[in-house]
Amino acid sequence: MSHHFDTPTARLDPRINLCDFYLFRSRPGRTAMLLTVNPDAGLSAPDTFRDEGLYAFRFDLDGDAREELTFKFRFGPPSHAADDEHRHVQSYEVRRAIGAQARSGAEGELIAVGTTGSIIDPAHGVSVYAGLAPEPFAGNAVGLGAFRKALSEGRYDSSAFDQHQNYFAGRNVCAIVLEVPNALIGSGLVHAWASVSLLGHAPEVQVSRWGLPLITNIFMPEMDMREDYNRSIPAEDRLRFAGQLEELIEQWTSLAGSVRHPRSYAQRLTAKLLPTMLPYELDSDAAFSYASFNGRDLGDDAMDVMLTLATNTALSDGVMPDRTRTRAAFPYVGLPYTTKEQASVVRHGMPAKK
Repeated sequence: MSHHFDTPTARLDPRINLCDFYLFRSRPGRTAMLLTVNPDAGLSAPDTFRDEGLYAFRFDLDGDAREELTFKFRFGPPSHAADDEHRHVQSYEVRRAIGAQARSGAEGELIAVGTTGSIIDPAHGVSVYAGLAPEPFAGNAVGLGAFRKALSEGRYDSSAFDQHQNYFAGRNVCAIVLEVPNALIGSGLVHAWASVSLLGHAPEVQVSRWGLPLITNIFMPEMDMREDYNRSIPAEDRLRFAGQLEELIEQWTSLAGSVRHPRSYAQRLTAKLLPTMLPYELDSDAAFSYASFNGRDLGDDAMDVMLTLATNTALSDGVMPDRTRTRAAFPYVGLPYTTKEQASVVRHGMPAKK
Protein backbone atom coordinates (compact mmCIF):
# COMPACT_ATOMS: atom_id res chain seq x y z
CA MET A 1 0.00 0.00 0.00
CA SER A 2 1.11 3.59 -0.34
CA HIS A 3 -0.71 5.19 2.59
CA HIS A 4 -3.85 3.06 2.28
CA PHE A 5 -5.31 1.99 5.65
CA ASP A 6 -2.19 3.25 7.42
CA THR A 7 -3.75 4.40 10.71
CA PRO A 8 -6.81 3.69 12.90
CA THR A 9 -8.08 7.17 11.98
CA ALA A 10 -7.84 6.31 8.27
CA ARG A 11 -9.72 3.05 8.79
CA LEU A 12 -12.44 4.77 10.80
CA ASP A 13 -13.21 7.28 8.03
CA PRO A 14 -11.83 6.43 4.55
CA ARG A 15 -12.81 9.90 3.31
CA ILE A 16 -9.80 11.29 5.21
CA ASN A 17 -7.45 8.41 4.38
CA LEU A 18 -4.99 10.21 2.09
CA CYS A 19 -3.78 7.30 -0.02
CA ASP A 20 -1.54 8.76 -2.70
CA PHE A 21 -0.12 11.86 -4.35
CA TYR A 22 1.21 12.40 -7.89
CA LEU A 23 2.94 15.42 -9.42
CA PHE A 24 3.99 15.71 -13.07
CA ARG A 25 4.18 17.89 -16.17
CA SER A 26 0.89 17.58 -17.98
CA ARG A 27 1.74 19.83 -20.91
CA PRO A 28 4.62 22.24 -21.49
CA GLY A 29 4.30 25.07 -18.99
CA ARG A 30 1.65 23.27 -16.92
CA THR A 31 1.75 21.02 -13.86
CA ALA A 32 -0.79 18.41 -12.77
CA MET A 33 -1.22 17.28 -9.16
CA LEU A 34 -3.42 14.43 -8.03
CA LEU A 35 -4.36 13.01 -4.63
CA THR A 36 -6.59 10.06 -3.76
CA VAL A 37 -8.72 9.12 -0.76
CA ASN A 38 -11.37 6.44 -0.08
CA PRO A 39 -9.56 3.18 -0.91
CA ASP A 40 -12.21 0.88 -2.42
CA ALA A 41 -14.57 3.80 -3.03
CA GLY A 42 -18.15 2.80 -3.74
CA LEU A 43 -17.75 -0.71 -2.33
CA SER A 44 -16.46 -0.79 1.23
CA ALA A 45 -15.73 2.95 1.36
CA PRO A 46 -17.87 6.00 0.50
CA ASP A 47 -17.86 7.70 -2.89
CA THR A 48 -17.78 11.17 -1.33
CA PHE A 49 -15.39 13.66 0.24
CA ARG A 50 -15.91 14.81 3.81
CA ASP A 51 -17.64 18.18 3.90
CA GLU A 52 -15.76 19.17 7.07
CA GLY A 53 -12.50 18.31 5.32
CA LEU A 54 -9.82 20.55 3.85
CA TYR A 55 -7.91 18.71 1.10
CA ALA A 56 -4.67 20.45 0.19
CA PHE A 57 -1.69 20.40 -2.18
CA ARG A 58 1.20 22.13 -0.39
CA PHE A 59 4.42 23.52 -1.89
CA ASP A 60 7.68 24.48 -0.24
CA LEU A 61 9.26 27.03 -2.59
CA ASP A 62 12.34 28.07 -0.60
CA GLY A 63 13.71 24.88 0.98
CA ASP A 64 12.55 25.39 4.58
CA ALA A 65 10.20 22.35 4.62
CA ARG A 66 7.20 24.64 5.17
CA GLU A 67 4.59 25.63 2.63
CA GLU A 68 4.62 29.02 0.94
CA LEU A 69 1.87 28.02 -1.49
CA THR A 70 -1.21 25.81 -1.01
CA PHE A 71 -4.11 24.80 -3.24
CA LYS A 72 -7.11 24.05 -1.01
CA PHE A 73 -10.32 22.12 -1.73
CA ARG A 74 -13.52 22.34 0.32
CA PHE A 75 -16.60 20.23 -0.45
CA GLY A 76 -20.27 20.78 0.25
CA PRO A 77 -22.63 18.16 1.70
CA PRO A 78 -23.32 15.18 -0.60
CA SER A 79 -26.65 14.73 -2.36
CA HIS A 80 -27.98 12.01 -4.65
CA ALA A 81 -27.27 12.44 -8.33
CA ALA A 82 -30.37 13.17 -10.38
CA ASP A 83 -29.92 10.10 -12.58
CA ASP A 84 -28.69 7.60 -9.96
CA GLU A 85 -29.80 7.35 -6.33
CA HIS A 86 -26.70 5.27 -5.57
CA ARG A 87 -24.28 7.97 -6.79
CA HIS A 88 -23.53 11.14 -4.88
CA VAL A 89 -22.50 14.62 -6.04
CA GLN A 90 -20.94 17.51 -4.11
CA SER A 91 -20.14 21.11 -4.91
CA TYR A 92 -16.59 22.30 -4.23
CA GLU A 93 -14.37 25.36 -4.17
CA VAL A 94 -10.66 25.59 -4.97
CA ARG A 95 -8.52 28.32 -3.45
CA ARG A 96 -4.91 29.32 -3.97
CA ALA A 97 -3.23 30.59 -0.80
CA ILE A 98 0.21 32.14 -0.35
CA GLY A 99 2.21 33.35 2.65
CA ALA A 100 0.57 32.95 6.05
CA GLN A 101 -2.71 31.79 4.50
CA ALA A 102 -0.90 28.85 2.91
CA ARG A 103 -0.12 27.27 6.28
CA SER A 104 -3.52 27.09 7.94
CA GLY A 105 -7.20 27.74 7.49
CA ALA A 106 -9.45 27.71 4.44
CA GLU A 107 -8.65 31.21 3.18
CA GLY A 108 -7.17 32.01 -0.20
CA GLU A 109 -7.98 33.35 -3.65
CA LEU A 110 -10.91 31.50 -5.22
CA ILE A 111 -9.68 30.02 -8.52
CA ALA A 112 -12.34 27.44 -9.38
CA VAL A 113 -15.74 26.06 -8.39
CA GLY A 114 -17.37 22.87 -9.59
CA THR A 115 -19.32 19.72 -8.92
CA THR A 116 -17.87 16.26 -8.37
CA GLY A 117 -17.89 13.97 -11.37
CA SER A 118 -17.54 16.81 -13.89
CA ILE A 119 -14.43 18.23 -15.54
CA ILE A 120 -14.02 21.99 -15.41
CA ASP A 121 -11.59 24.14 -17.37
CA PRO A 122 -12.15 27.85 -16.60
CA ALA A 123 -11.00 30.54 -18.96
CA HIS A 124 -7.86 31.37 -16.98
CA GLY A 125 -6.49 27.86 -17.47
CA VAL A 126 -7.12 25.99 -14.23
CA SER A 127 -8.48 22.48 -14.87
CA VAL A 128 -10.15 20.49 -12.07
CA TYR A 129 -11.67 17.07 -11.59
CA ALA A 130 -12.91 15.59 -8.32
CA GLY A 131 -14.73 12.28 -8.13
CA LEU A 132 -14.49 8.56 -8.72
CA ALA A 133 -11.45 7.20 -10.56
CA PRO A 134 -9.77 3.82 -11.01
CA GLU A 135 -7.14 3.13 -8.36
CA PRO A 136 -3.80 4.21 -9.94
CA PHE A 137 -1.65 2.47 -7.31
CA ALA A 138 -0.53 -1.15 -7.55
CA GLY A 139 0.92 -3.12 -4.67
CA ASN A 140 1.35 -6.67 -3.44
CA ALA A 141 -0.05 -5.99 0.04
CA VAL A 142 -0.17 -9.66 1.06
CA GLY A 143 3.45 -10.09 0.04
CA LEU A 144 4.50 -6.97 1.92
CA GLY A 145 2.79 -8.23 5.07
CA ALA A 146 4.59 -11.57 4.82
CA PHE A 147 7.90 -9.85 4.06
CA ARG A 148 7.63 -7.56 7.10
CA LYS A 149 6.65 -10.49 9.32
CA ALA A 150 9.76 -12.40 8.24
CA LEU A 151 11.96 -9.39 8.98
CA SER A 152 10.43 -9.05 12.44
CA GLU A 153 11.43 -12.68 13.01
CA GLY A 154 14.99 -11.99 11.89
CA ARG A 155 14.68 -13.36 8.33
CA TYR A 156 15.10 -11.71 4.94
CA ASP A 157 12.61 -13.54 2.69
CA SER A 158 12.19 -12.14 -0.81
CA SER A 159 10.04 -15.18 -1.69
CA ALA A 160 7.22 -13.44 0.20
CA PHE A 161 6.51 -11.66 -3.09
CA ASP A 162 6.42 -14.80 -5.26
CA GLN A 163 2.62 -14.67 -5.56
CA HIS A 164 2.09 -11.68 -7.86
CA GLN A 165 -1.24 -10.35 -6.65
CA ASN A 166 -2.20 -6.68 -6.96
CA TYR A 167 -4.35 -6.08 -3.90
CA PHE A 168 -5.81 -2.93 -5.48
CA ALA A 169 -6.78 -4.32 -8.89
CA GLY A 170 -10.28 -3.45 -10.04
CA ARG A 171 -10.95 -0.92 -7.28
CA ASN A 172 -11.92 2.73 -7.38
CA VAL A 173 -10.81 5.70 -5.29
CA CYS A 174 -11.95 9.29 -4.98
CA ALA A 175 -9.45 11.51 -6.77
CA ILE A 176 -8.77 15.23 -6.81
CA VAL A 177 -6.92 16.35 -9.94
CA LEU A 178 -5.74 19.92 -10.41
CA GLU A 179 -3.80 21.24 -13.40
CA VAL A 180 -2.43 24.79 -13.34
CA PRO A 181 -0.08 26.96 -15.37
CA ASN A 182 3.37 26.94 -13.81
CA ALA A 183 3.01 30.68 -13.26
CA LEU A 184 0.61 29.84 -10.40
CA ILE A 185 3.36 27.81 -8.70
CA GLY A 186 6.73 29.30 -9.60
CA SER A 187 9.82 27.97 -11.34
CA GLY A 188 12.67 25.57 -10.76
CA LEU A 189 12.79 23.02 -7.96
CA VAL A 190 9.83 22.74 -5.60
CA HIS A 191 9.01 20.29 -2.81
CA ALA A 192 5.40 19.22 -2.44
CA TRP A 193 3.11 17.16 -0.24
CA ALA A 194 -0.60 16.65 0.30
CA SER A 195 -2.68 16.79 3.46
CA VAL A 196 -6.21 16.37 4.77
CA SER A 197 -7.43 18.41 7.74
CA LEU A 198 -10.73 18.68 9.56
CA LEU A 199 -11.99 22.22 9.64
CA GLY A 200 -15.49 22.85 10.94
CA HIS A 201 -16.66 24.64 14.06
CA ALA A 202 -13.45 23.66 15.90
CA PRO A 203 -9.88 24.77 15.09
CA GLU A 204 -8.21 23.05 12.12
CA VAL A 205 -6.71 19.62 12.86
CA GLN A 206 -4.53 17.84 10.31
CA VAL A 207 -5.38 14.13 10.22
CA SER A 208 -3.50 12.80 7.19
CA ARG A 209 -0.32 13.65 5.30
CA TRP A 210 1.47 12.22 2.24
CA GLY A 211 5.03 13.22 1.45
CA LEU A 212 6.58 10.14 -0.18
CA PRO A 213 5.01 6.80 -1.08
CA LEU A 214 4.89 4.02 1.52
CA ILE A 215 6.63 6.01 4.25
CA THR A 216 4.11 4.80 6.82
CA ASN A 217 3.41 1.29 5.55
CA ILE A 218 7.08 0.35 5.08
CA PHE A 219 9.13 2.54 7.37
CA MET A 220 6.80 3.06 10.35
CA PRO A 221 5.68 -0.27 11.83
CA GLU A 222 4.10 1.24 14.96
CA MET A 223 0.59 2.70 14.71
CA ASP A 224 1.34 5.44 17.25
CA MET A 225 4.25 6.59 15.09
CA ARG A 226 2.04 6.64 11.99
CA GLU A 227 -0.62 8.72 13.72
CA ASP A 228 2.08 11.11 14.94
CA TYR A 229 3.45 11.40 11.41
CA ASN A 230 0.04 12.14 9.89
CA ARG A 231 -0.53 14.96 12.35
CA SER A 232 2.90 16.58 12.00
CA ILE A 233 4.59 18.72 9.33
CA PRO A 234 7.67 18.11 7.15
CA ALA A 235 9.81 20.61 9.08
CA GLU A 236 9.50 18.34 12.14
CA ASP A 237 10.32 15.05 10.40
CA ARG A 238 14.02 14.74 11.15
CA LEU A 239 13.62 15.51 14.82
CA ARG A 240 10.61 13.22 15.26
CA PHE A 241 11.35 10.24 13.04
CA ALA A 242 15.00 9.99 11.95
CA GLY A 243 16.04 7.68 14.78
CA GLN A 244 13.29 5.13 14.10
CA LEU A 245 13.87 5.13 10.33
CA GLU A 246 17.62 4.67 10.74
CA GLU A 247 17.06 1.74 13.10
CA LEU A 248 14.65 -0.02 10.76
CA ILE A 249 16.79 0.49 7.62
CA GLU A 250 19.89 -0.71 9.46
CA GLN A 251 18.04 -3.84 10.60
CA TRP A 252 16.66 -4.64 7.15
CA THR A 253 19.93 -4.16 5.26
CA SER A 254 21.79 -6.18 7.91
CA LEU A 255 19.38 -9.08 7.43
CA ALA A 256 19.65 -8.73 3.65
CA GLY A 257 23.44 -8.60 3.85
CA SER A 258 23.33 -5.94 1.17
CA VAL A 259 25.76 -3.31 2.49
CA ARG A 260 29.11 -3.36 4.27
CA HIS A 261 28.13 -0.66 6.75
CA PRO A 262 24.38 -0.84 7.41
CA ARG A 263 24.38 2.07 9.85
CA SER A 264 26.00 4.45 7.37
CA TYR A 265 23.59 3.39 4.63
CA ALA A 266 20.65 3.88 7.00
CA GLN A 267 21.79 7.40 7.81
CA ARG A 268 22.20 8.33 4.13
CA LEU A 269 18.81 6.93 3.13
CA THR A 270 17.07 8.59 6.07
CA ALA A 271 18.56 11.91 4.99
CA LYS A 272 17.08 11.27 1.51
CA LEU A 273 13.63 10.41 2.87
CA LEU A 274 13.29 13.11 5.52
CA PRO A 275 11.68 15.55 5.48
CA THR A 276 9.08 13.64 3.47
CA MET A 277 8.33 15.91 0.56
CA LEU A 278 8.21 15.08 -3.13
CA PRO A 279 10.85 17.08 -5.02
CA TYR A 280 10.03 18.16 -8.55
CA GLU A 281 11.76 20.35 -11.12
CA LEU A 282 8.88 22.20 -12.75
CA ASP A 283 8.42 21.64 -16.49
CA SER A 284 10.59 18.51 -16.50
CA ASP A 285 9.70 14.86 -17.09
CA ALA A 286 8.47 13.42 -13.81
CA ALA A 287 10.00 10.14 -12.66
CA PHE A 288 9.97 8.49 -9.25
CA SER A 289 12.83 6.01 -9.40
CA TYR A 290 15.52 4.31 -7.35
CA ALA A 291 18.12 6.73 -8.74
CA SER A 292 16.22 9.93 -7.97
CA PHE A 293 12.90 11.44 -6.97
CA ASN A 294 11.55 13.99 -9.44
CA GLY A 295 7.79 14.21 -9.07
CA ARG A 296 5.74 11.09 -9.63
CA ASP A 297 3.97 9.95 -12.78
CA LEU A 298 0.86 7.76 -12.73
CA GLY A 299 2.84 4.82 -14.14
CA ASP A 300 5.76 4.90 -11.70
CA ASP A 301 6.12 1.68 -9.68
CA ALA A 302 6.57 3.23 -6.25
CA MET A 303 6.51 0.02 -4.23
CA ASP A 304 9.47 -1.48 -6.10
CA VAL A 305 11.39 1.77 -5.65
CA MET A 306 10.80 1.96 -1.90
CA LEU A 307 11.44 -1.75 -1.27
CA THR A 308 14.69 -1.52 -3.21
CA LEU A 309 15.80 1.53 -1.23
CA ALA A 310 14.78 0.09 2.15
CA THR A 311 16.76 -3.14 1.63
CA ASN A 312 19.41 -1.99 -0.87
CA THR A 313 18.49 -5.04 -2.96
CA ALA A 314 16.81 -5.30 -6.35
CA LEU A 315 13.49 -6.22 -4.74
CA SER A 316 10.19 -6.24 -6.62
CA ASP A 317 6.67 -6.99 -5.41
CA GLY A 318 5.82 -8.40 -8.83
CA VAL A 319 2.97 -6.05 -9.80
CA MET A 320 2.82 -2.75 -11.66
CA PRO A 321 0.33 0.10 -12.14
CA ASP A 322 -2.16 -0.48 -14.95
CA ARG A 323 -1.48 2.18 -17.56
CA THR A 324 -4.56 1.13 -19.54
CA ARG A 325 -6.68 2.90 -16.89
CA THR A 326 -4.98 6.26 -17.42
CA ARG A 327 -5.46 8.92 -20.10
CA ALA A 328 -3.07 11.15 -22.01
CA ALA A 329 -5.38 14.16 -21.51
CA PHE A 330 -6.92 15.75 -18.43
CA PRO A 331 -7.93 14.39 -15.92
CA TYR A 332 -5.28 11.70 -16.68
CA VAL A 333 -7.13 9.07 -14.67
CA GLY A 334 -9.48 6.88 -16.67
CA LEU A 335 -13.12 6.05 -16.15
CA PRO A 336 -13.90 4.34 -12.83
CA TYR A 337 -14.57 0.63 -12.78
CA THR A 338 -18.22 -0.23 -13.39
CA THR A 339 -20.40 -2.41 -11.21
CA LYS A 340 -20.07 -5.15 -13.82
CA GLU A 341 -16.28 -4.90 -13.84
CA GLN A 342 -16.23 -5.11 -10.05
CA ALA A 343 -18.52 -8.13 -9.80
CA SER A 344 -15.71 -10.37 -8.54
CA VAL A 345 -13.89 -7.76 -6.42
CA VAL A 346 -13.84 -8.63 -2.72
CA ARG A 347 -14.63 -5.69 -0.46
CA HIS A 348 -11.95 -4.41 1.90
CA GLY A 349 -12.64 -4.79 5.61
CA MET A 350 -13.62 -1.15 6.01
CA PRO A 351 -16.84 0.71 6.88
CA ALA A 352 -19.72 0.20 4.48
CA LYS A 353 -20.39 2.93 1.94
CA LYS A 354 -22.92 5.60 2.87
